Formats: sequence, structure tokens, C-alpha cells
Amino acid sequence: MTRWNLNAILSWVDSHIIDYPTAMNLNYNWSFGSTAGFCLLIQILSGAFLAMHYASETHYAFSSVEHIMRDVKSGWLIRYMHANGASFFFMLVYAHIFRGLYYGSYMEPRQHLWWSGTLIYVLMMATAFIGYVLPWGQMSFWGATVITSFFSIIPVIGKEVVMWIWGGFTVGNPTLNRFYSLHYLLPFLITGMVFVHLGLLHKDGSNNPLGIKTKVANINFYPYIYVKDLVAFFVLVFSLSIFIFYFPNALGEPDNYLEADPYSTPAHIVPEWYFLPFYAILRVIPNKVGGILAMGGAIVMLFLYPLLNTSMLRSGNFRPVYAVVFWLFVADFCLLGWAGTTPVDDYFRFIGITVSVGYFSFFIFGGLFVGWLEKLLMLHAIKMVGLNKRCSTSLNHLTTTPGYKVGVVDYLTPRDIS
Repeated sequence: MTRWNLNAILSWVDSHIIDYPTAMNLNYNWSFGSTAGFCLLIQILSGAFLAMHYASETHYAFSSVEHIMRDVKSGWLIRYMHANGASFFFMLVYAHIFRGLYYGSYMEPRQHLWWSGTLIYVLMMATAFIGYVLPWGQMSFWGATVITSFFSIIPVIGKEVVMWIWGGFTVGNPTLNRFYSLHYLLPFLITGMVFVHLGLLHKDGSNNPLGIKTKVANINFYPYIYVKDLVAFFVLVFSLSIFIFYFPNALGEPDNYLEADPYSTPAHIVPEWYFLPFYAILRVIPNKVGGILAMGGAIVMLFLYPLLNTSMLRSGNFRPVYAVVFWLFVADFCLLGWAGTTPVDDYFRFIGITVSVGYFSFFIFGGLFVGWLEKLLMLHAIKMVGLNKRCSTSLNHLTTTPGYKVGVVDYLTPRDIS
């Protein structure tokens, strides 16, 4: 690719955006990452404007949010953009993760790229949880109480850690102030990790649907791939606008429109929808320590998956067994999200246990055993090809022999000749 810019900054833009060599067979599944980056920009900008009017004090936090909604010009638009933008951010990141799992973007040499992306996902979860506390509604208060109490399982110092996070003997004003500061800080940490992620991406190059290196079949990012990302950008804006203007509260929790009351526990303490699969795993284990470790293990499995992989193939397009396992995992993940919304009884608990086992089974079976099975099938196919060649050679020799007549040999199989 021609590098025509001599200026340091312009040459960087040219090398990494304009003339960046990209596989020519990338499809729209590769637009999830760029649109997720646009969602991050929306969250930072809308959050900055909301912070100008928000009061991080327990007596005024809920009222300040209502003030933004009712009194600040276009405040309702900024708040709904921020709230629904968070949901769309997670939608795109989940799609980005599933795309990476299907097309093998976690395999060598992109393990570090996968780990940096997983770390971004963990930071997103922390930021989203802290942000959910700030409106100081019923779910905000009780969600903060439940989640922060998880640290009590730490041996010896667990209770002291929880009280340190709370800044007292219960969730209160010090907790809210700390969460507000962290919620403002973490998005910039996420942005820094995004640049690390992009650096690792450009170091090893992007994966592609075939899962092979395409140095001889590359095209410029601009204008070819840029146009696909632009289409995805407009689809995102259109979809997000529908939710903002027509269904602004569809992805929220109704109980959070009630001001926090420490003396009134909600009937069901439910997190935001993007945490429901992990909440379902937490809930199916009656033991507190076991449930928290299982929930944490569900996230750790994402980090371990590149190490569990035994497959020699990369793309799911050429791995029919893995493709079936993958789509079962997607269905299982959706069922986990649904299980997190169900009442706590024996019937739904059995479903939750089943899909929780299915979640962990994907990483073990899909990573280890499917790769081994593919190797066995590959060796069997190579052996059959060798037998067919021997069969063909034997038949050619027999049929070219003088005096040959059609007989039993025409119906011999490769196994018979071997």
C-alpha cells in the first residue's frame, strides 16, 4: 500500500484508517466493533452532559434525575440516549463476541487481542453496574446492596472490604459519591483499552470469514470497508432512535422509577437485562460462595477459551460440528437471560441449572473435545483419500493388463484392495 503522507499525524491516519490493508471478504459481521466504538462515544458525551446537572447526594440524586428529565432543555433526550445507548452498547459487544467465537478470532496469533477485548467487556460491566446505582431508585439501592455484599466472601477481611466500599455500615451517601466518581473515570479507562485493542488488531491483522491469511487479497479500508461501517452506523442510529423516541423505557426496570427506600425491599431484585445470564448462574446455586464463584467462573471462561482450543481450523464455516455447538451456545445464552427473569421455584430452578451447565459445557466441549473430534475426522479423511488413491492405482493397473475382462475386480472397494 502506498504511504503518501509525510506528516507524522496524517501518515498515522493514512496507515491505520485510509490505506490500512483489509481482507476483501469481510462482511457486515465485522461492523459490530466499529459501531460499539460509536456507542462508547455516545455514552461519554451524553454522560458528560448529564453530570453537569446530577447531584451525587442521597437526598437529591433521584430528584436531580427528575430535574434533568423535566426542567433541563432536551434533558429527557440526553438521559434516554444514555440509558438506551448502554443497552445497545452491550448488544453490539455481545454480537462482537459471538462473531469472534464463531470465526475463531480468539486463536493464535490473536489471543492477546481476545484478552484485551474481554478485559474491555469486564470494565463495561463494572461501569454499567455503577451507573445503574446513580439514579438512586429502588433497584439502584438494593442492587448496590446485593452486589457489593459479594465481597464479604473474601476470607478474613471480607466484611471490612464491604464496609470500606460502602463507607459506612450500609449503602449510603459515601457509596454514591464513590460510585459517581468511578462511573465518570472508568469510561476513559475503557477508551484507553480500546486503543490497546485496536493496536493489537492492527499488529496481527483482522480475521476474516475464511479464517486464513489474505496478504495477497487485501484492499484499502477506505472506501471499501468504510462504506460497510457507514451502513452499520446508520442502522444503529435508526434503531437507537426508535427506542429513544417510541420505547424509551422498554429496556429499563419499572421499580427504578421509585425513589430508594431502605425500609422496603422489592419483591424481585433483578439487574439490567445484559447481566441476566450471569445472574441466572448465580441464582441456581443455593450456597452464596458457590454462586458467586460460578458467576465469576462464567466470565473467567471467556479469558481461558483461547487456551482450551485444540482445533486446527479457525472459521466455523468449515467446522460443521463446532457450528452446531456454537448455535446451541447462543440459544443457551439467551435462555440463561430468560431464566434470570423467572421466579425462584423448583421448576424454573431446574431450567436454570440445565442452561447453566450448558454454558460451561460449551467452553469445555466446544474448546477441547470438538477440536479433538475434528482431528480424528481429519485423519480418517486423509486415510480414506490415501486408500482411494491406492484403489485407483490398482484398478488402472488391472484394466490396462492385456486380456483383461470385466469381472469382480470392478466392484472391489478400497478396503478390499488394501
